[in-house]
Amino acid sequence: MKINTISPDTNNYIQILTHIAKPPKKLDYIGVLPNNRRPSVAVVGTRKPTSYGIEVTSKITSELARHGIIIISGLALGVDAIAHRSALESGGVTIAILANGLPNIYPASNASLGKEIILNGGAVISEYPQHSRARPYQFLERNRLVSGLADAIIITEASARSGTLNTASRALEQGKDVFVVPGPITSPMSFGCNQLIKQGASPLTSSRDIIELLMPSDSKQQTSLPLGDTPLEDSIIKLFSDGIRDGDEIRNKLSVSAAELSQALTMLEINGIIRSLGANQWTLA
Repeated sequence: MKINTISPDTNNYIQILTHIAKPPKKLDYIGVLPNNRRPSVAVVGTRKPTSYGIEVTSKITSELARHGIIIISGLALGVDAIAHRSALESGGVTIAILANGLPNIYPASNASLGKEIILNGGAVISEYPQHSRARPYQFLERNRLVSGLADAIIITEASARSGTLNTASRALEQGKDVFVVPGPITSPMSFGCNQLIKQGASPLTSSRDIIELLMPSDSKQQTSLPLGDTPLEDSIIKLFSDGIRDGDEIRNKLSVSAAELSQALTMLEINGIIRSLGANQWTLA
């Protein structure tokens, strides 16, 4: 794939990077960069998300992508990859910013995801020389571009010593809005998020919080729950919207057989209304 080189001051979408500390003089990229500025959000977090982190990252990112908001992240394992993947699955555009030189993608396990980003109208970007390897300090340097290219930053799950907190610091230095998903006080993987909220970051409980900030006209539009093909499917959707995720709990509440529930869940998943989180846990897509 062709590697393109661009200066931030020659493109309206990435021109925002000229206003950050240590602005890049040039960027290499593969794929497509928007010509004009579009609402963009960076979604970052731990490399080892819990099922809660996986769920909230997927849900929030998918909803934002469906509204046409560009999703930016670092293509790392964990939350980054989930954010990119969720944006793609929702038909959205996503941009990955690497800590190594193109055309290589690091980590290698996300190389196929990087190619999907490119093939679906997004881009993979790097400020480093072509073919250069990723070095530890470059990940911290890269974070200023992740936050710098975005209009707002979302942290969905982060431990006390997560590198994600560095991205939050960069964002605050750049005057960006930082939104943080609150987590269980018993979860070490939410300690960093909860600390940021105590320090003044905005708690994020719905994608509407972001949409109201970046797309106020869209926020006035009321959303409705999807409809199933049967009354049972409608009842299942309603329980999901109430926050219930466990298959056994749903079966008990609806007093249906395991076979009936399994068939309904399968059809809802095939129709793209729900998705599996694993271990008999489900959520709306």
